[in-house]
Amino acid sequence: MFAVSLSMVVSAVAILFFLIFFFKSIHMIGQTEVGVVSKRLGKKITNDNPIAFNGEAGYQAVLLMPGLRFKLWPIFVVEKHPWPQVPAGEIGVVIAQVGLPIPIGYKSAVYKPEFGSFTNLSSFVKNGGQKGVQRPVLTPGTLAPIHPVGFLVITKKRVYGIPVAEEYSGHGKGGLKPETFGLTADDLMVTQISPVPRSQIHEHYTEEVARIRIPQTGGEIDMVGVVTVLDGPPLPSGYIAGRLGGFEDIEKMEEDYNSRVNGEENIDEAIDPKNVELTEEELYDA
Repeated sequence: MFAVSLSMVVSAVAILFFLIFFFKSIHMIGQTEVGVVSKRLGKKITNDNPIAFNGEAGYQAVLLMPGLRFKLWPIFVVEKHPWPQVPAGEIGVVIAQVGLPIPIGYKSAVYKPEFGSFTNLSSFVKNGGQKGVQRPVLTPGTLAPIHPVGFLVITKKRVYGIPVAEEYSGHGKGGLKPETFGLTADDLMVTQISPVPRSQIHEHYTEEVARIRIPQTGGEIDMVGVVTVLDGPPLPSGYIAGRLGGFEDIEKMEEDYNSRVNGEENIDEAIDPKNVELTEEELYDA
């Protein structure tokens, strides 16, 4: 019989363990996936953020991007997550789970240009990003590698990310819905302002239509969008409506005789919808 030496057994066991460690440390990240790295050994995170930025144990700030990646098992565990994708005609609401607290009296976090599309978690935290609902939304067609622990992204049919807050973590993976965050399907659709048939105007606005004597049939009525801001400081005393920046930018442009910006471009620059409620109203001819 073939005699098996102790050294051969030890070598075989060592090779087996090496192969186990090696294959468990190799991760293939898909083209529209990110790998969330969780470290099992290390110092405890000292602040109340759920992500480690300095090598502590827990979720790591740096994601694994698409491709063949290596993270030594069992010190690190990798979990794959899809990139948030916003379908055409919809928007994505972003909720940050890291950062500073939102100031008292506000419902949403302050946005800075440095945050971009929320794809750089370290930059978000470094530049004073705040937890909670973010004012910009992800536009239709967005497909971005956003950190699943740093941010939750809410779309009409899916919530992307790993919930860590107590009020959300109990729902488990895949258990979150827009309704969990107080949103409806209509809230996550792009608002469209378009002409409405005169007959529909008469159906919903009988008293107003009768007062200004709009014909009941034929053609359409142009609509405008009335924006109601749900966040921010109150209006100055005596004002019944507000405007971002007041009228200082318009006054400055009127004083600048060298300006070549026309009125239409002015309006485009003035409108920046963030955390607003938009309603349609008919546009009457005088």
